[in-house]
Amino acid sequence: MRNDNRNYDYSGIPVNRRPEYSKIISLLDKGNKVLDLGCGNGLLIEAMQQEAQCSCKGMELSGSGVEICRQKGLDVIVGRIDETLPYGDNEFDVAVCNVTIQMVMYPEKLLAEMKRVSRRQIVSFPNFAYFMNRLDMLVNGRMPTRMLFGYRWYNTGHIHQLSVRDFYELLQAVGGLHVKRKLYVSAGFKLIDALGGLFPGWFRKTIILETEKE
Repeated sequence: MRNDNRNYDYSGIPVNRRPEYSKIISLLDKGNKVLDLGCGNGLLIEAMQQEAQCSCKGMELSGSGVEICRQKGLDVIVGRIDETLPYGDNEFDVAVCNVTIQMVMYPEKLLAEMKRVSRRQIVSFPNFAYFMNRLDMLVNGRMPTRMLFGYRWYNTGHIHQLSVRDFYELLQAVGGLHVKRKLYVSAGFKLIDALGGLFPGWFRKTIILETEKE
């Protein structure tokens, strides 16, 4: 099946800067030691190094992603990010997981490990409770495709869809973390962005949360 993103092949993905990169970088301090979990083809690592002078390491499951990163000279290893990580306690200032937590088998293990290896954590994810998804489900009676980026429920790597409320429940389950700052990617429409300020669970499409240890 050609239209399938479960294997995470980065060899044919365009080199485009994602809109959440600037938001994530705004949460970093200059010179931070950063671990990027699920770093893909390394574009975010490059941006963090260039724009915030961060010292970055990465971890990625996809062999093609790791190969591209290494060709760029980035310090990236291959491995699963939802298992015990090969890093020491508090080894990093910040651990980042950008739009990947919904793709792993054990999100709770991923967040717990981010807490262990870093003082602060930045997690971003597509909000599956976005109002267009709710309408799609209501009207069409099937898994919404808007947040699956052109894939279907059976051939997407997004195996654990979540909402803002779901993430807060995960925080409570993992324990020992509290939300420090919240950022959002603009929907591109002033009305929707304004409504997002009042009802983020409905009208924020991409959520970026910074947490820290209690």
